[in-house]
Amino acid sequence: MAERGAVTRALLEIARDVGDDRALAERVCRACVVGLDVDGAAISLLTASSGRETLCATDATAELLEDLQFSLGEGACMEAALTGRPVLVPDLHHSTEVGHWPVFAAAVLEQSDVGALFAVPLRWGTINLGVLDLYRTAPGSLSGAQLRDAISAADMAALMFLGMRTDPGDGAWLDHSLHGRAEIHQATGMVLVQLGVTATDALARMRAYAFVEQRLLGDVAHDVVSRRLLFTPDTR
Repeated sequence: MAERGAVTRALLEIARDVGDDRALAERVCRACVVGLDVDGAAISLLTASSGRETLCATDATAELLEDLQFSLGEGACMEAALTGRPVLVPDLHHSTEVGHWPVFAAAVLEQSDVGALFAVPLRWGTINLGVLDLYRTAPGSLSGAQLRDAISAADMAALMFLGMRTDPGDGAWLDHSLHGRAEIHQATGMVLVQLGVTATDALARMRAYAFVEQRLLGDVAHDVVSRRLLFTPDTR
């Protein structure tokens, strides 16, 4: 078995010693900055809407990168969220990757001294929970060991976020708003099985149904989980 990386080891030590998901995101980001030779990190989670919720940005540059991607709707983070694969840009000035999001790349080069970007998705099964964004000012790739550590840490962080938002064993972790999101994730999983579609399409079908019926998405998800609503190809 390969030796665990510095970030993965740090996350194992965190365990449940955090009170909420923002505190967890900060611990994960700080561990990445220390253990991966990067200058900054940020974590954003997907929300029940089409947007994202930034839980932590370690510095002003990391926050700028999040703001630009959210405002422009493109960037390494967006691509990682869409594809479910890491997006690695070791040299922002000389990379074919930036051709996928030229407006974002130009804005980053104009407004910051970022030289390299790395975006790693936070995934659990078919559900993409969010993205871990990393940057460094000096161009350069992550080493093989660092990349494996980043991916392992992202997988572990996804499990920790999912547990924090859905684990019924600790009431302090679960307020009403978080429970609503957890039920939406659960309903998405049920609908994707019922229709044989992807998680993205299942969530889109629930959103469409909620819109047509003039209902809240959370209420629709509750009916799915309670088995009062079954989605079929004819459900609109």
